[in-house]
Amino acid sequence: MKKLELFVVLIGISFSALAQDADSAYKPVEYPAGFTAQLNVVYTKVNAWEGKMDLYLPPKEKGPSPVVINIHGGGWNHGTKESQSGFSTFFKMGYAVANMEYRLTGQATAPAAVEDARCALIYLIQHATELNIDVNKIVIMGGSSGGHLALMAGLLGNDHRFDTNCPGVEHIKVAAIIDKYGITDVWDWGYGTRITSKSATNWLGEKAKDKEFAMSVSPISYVNKNSPPTFIVHGDADPTVPYQQSVDLYKKLTEAGVKAKFMTVEGGLHGKFPKDKNSEVNKAIAEFLIELNITGK
Repeated sequence: MKKLELFVVLIGISFSALAQDADSAYKPVEYPAGFTAQLNVVYTKVNAWEGKMDLYLPPKEKGPSPVVINIHGGGWNHGTKESQSGFSTFFKMGYAVANMEYRLTGQATAPAAVEDARCALIYLIQHATELNIDVNKIVIMGGSSGGHLALMAGLLGNDHRFDTNCPGVEHIKVAAIIDKYGITDVWDWGYGTRITSKSATNWLGEKAKDKEFAMSVSPISYVNKNSPPTFIVHGDADPTVPYQQSVDLYKKLTEAGVKAKFMTVEGGLHGKFPKDKNSEVNKAIAEFLIELNITGK
């Protein structure tokens, strides 16, 4: 083997080992007695890539359960589902949890991650009976870029433009969206007058200068009177995603007559909220879902 080829192979092995080490560094999700876990369930395949999710399911004897789809953040360019573990609020409420991964920028640029979020949602609808899930009680949640994807998947509703990889379900509606400091306007995040990020332009890839395309993958473009109830939380000192993006989203939701709650964490950074503030956020989310009657039995 030539030296260059050997070097490339060794580098590949090193990165693979680092990825494995990173995954193993995360603590496994702790779930209540009676729940069952199905890890690395393949919800979609795109060429050689497999989209996987971890499922945590309540006991079947309690009847069909509500489910929350959780989407990790990371600017669409990094992060893993294994980094997500704080689901106790949902477990206590009788929820199933679907913790998903998606294609990152290095694997595929926009709209790939949106397509994956939609496919995860559609997979759960298609397999609701065997998973004992109530299709009328699907909540989708994420933070940062995960918040963006949660908003996109939910706000698209029956707009199937990004469902090419997972056709077959005509009627799609989530019961609620939980958006934690998510990107709502991708163009603004790339080129706006406030905080801007190369994560946005990198994710847009070859269409980085195409404003029309950028807005087609921006949640704020899809708000209408039929949009799902939406809970928004954002720190007003966020140095990464402009707080104003959540302000603008909330305004558009309320103007459309959509039930929405906007929780501001004063002095809050990009998700790095103090422990007491995190507790307040979790309590507010639970109250929002209870008010919507999206709870387990």
